[in-house]
Amino acid sequence: MEQNLFLDFKNVEIKQQNNIILNEVNLKINQGEFVYFVGKTGSGKSSLLKAIYGDVGISSGDIFFREQTLKKLKRKKILELRRKVGIIFQDFQLLMDRSVADNLRFVMKATGWKGKKIINEGIEKLLLKVDMVDKADSFPHLISGGEQQRVAVARALVNNPELILADEPTGNLDPETSEKIMHLLKSVAEEEKTVIMATHDFDIINKYPARVVKFNNQTILE
Repeated sequence: MEQNLFLDFKNVEIKQQNNIILNEVNLKINQGEFVYFVGKTGSGKSSLLKAIYGDVGISSGDIFFREQTLKKLKRKKILELRRKVGIIFQDFQLLMDRSVADNLRFVMKATGWKGKKIINEGIEKLLLKVDMVDKADSFPHLISGGEQQRVAVARALVNNPELILADEPTGNLDPETSEKIMHLLKSVAEEEKTVIMATHDFDIINKYPARVVKFNNQTILE
């Protein structure tokens, strides 16, 4: 295999209730690449992202993550894989009944972080990175959408993942806030992390150019 090949999609087919969502997807993504998945709603972008972290099954073909097959992964291995992947959703998916800091604390404890001091230092470091230290004790419903998305980026970085999957992360944000989130994602990519972002916002793509994979007619084009 090529050096630093990170994700390798080989003839991937994804079906839902016998409907083909994607067919014959062949794609190689190297470590440290920033890649846009572009296409209309329902074109399969989210399905392919979910297939990477084991949330959607592959009906034929395979995806290799650092040469490890994802098709036959056992439940325990899927959970291990998810720790190497940071996921950012369009609708933030923060826990509304706890503070910004406690949102991060919850993920840390759930993924095996131990020790109050280590966890608190980790939270501070993450919030510094996304410029949200002053909102550590705020509850998500009391901060703006852009601030919620910054917290969601911090949460995705909790376990220093090798891969960031961002599913329409600017979809619910105004243009100025979207730019701040893009700036953040681009700075994450500069740390040798691989970032795949699903979007249909061409202004963003023009402003922050990177490799584009287009989803159309159940397959992809570059």
